[in-house]
Amino acid sequence: MKLLEPVAPLIDLIYPPRCPLCGEGLAAQGGLCSACWQELAIPGDPACALCQRPFGDTQREGTVCAPCLADAPRHDGIAAGTLYNDASRRLVLAFKHGRRIALAPLLARLIAARLPQLDGEWLAVPVPLHRLRLWRRGFNQSALLAREIARLAGAEVVVDGLVRRKATPVLGGLGRKARARALSGAIAVNPRRAGGLKGAQVLLVDDVMTSGATSDACVSALKRAGAGKVVVACFSRVLEEALAHAT
Repeated sequence: MKLLEPVAPLIDLIYPPRCPLCGEGLAAQGGLCSACWQELAIPGDPACALCQRPFGDTQREGTVCAPCLADAPRHDGIAAGTLYNDASRRLVLAFKHGRRIALAPLLARLIAARLPQLDGEWLAVPVPLHRLRLWRRGFNQSALLAREIARLAGAEVVVDGLVRRKATPVLGGLGRKARARALSGAIAVNPRRAGGLKGAQVLLVDDVMTSGATSDACVSALKRAGAGKVVVACFSRVLEEALAHAT
């Protein structure tokens, strides 16, 4: 980013800074206007000690939410930059389907702000796309976020740490068992990266976490390969019940 600083005034002259959501003029590139910032739902505390699901009332530190008590997660935490609402949805659509890849630094900064204290060395591994979807889209949005998060968090990015061995259908609307069947055998550790993942601390990076089925499949693959810790880092998380308590 520092390499662009000398030419920033010229870039602003040619491409005046504007809010990517509403088009309002901005003082600098790479942000949102104040009104659109206020539309984002940022997860707050207190939250579940295992999955960071925001609680709606006062809870003591270390409290675990009911879903995690019923079915303990394999991951070691979730860091979501935002809760999924209309504003975050529009940002994701612009980034992923509108091909506005310049939004990656903004989205990554929001994720990085929610990361726990990262002690030691960490690897940033994106949720993989199947090669056909990657060919159609032209980029893996999770890989772009992983590169930015690695830079912000001082981690090493391993862009091909995971591979998607078969194409999977859209999981929205499928039940838990159907999602599990669709993802069975779909995601695996890249054999060329298996040695580096053994015992590693991993940030699993994605744009949106919906049901958690895809991230669960990724976490399972990483843990089977011997990863010591896996924290899911996503831009937005679908948690309808938590939106009313977002800060």
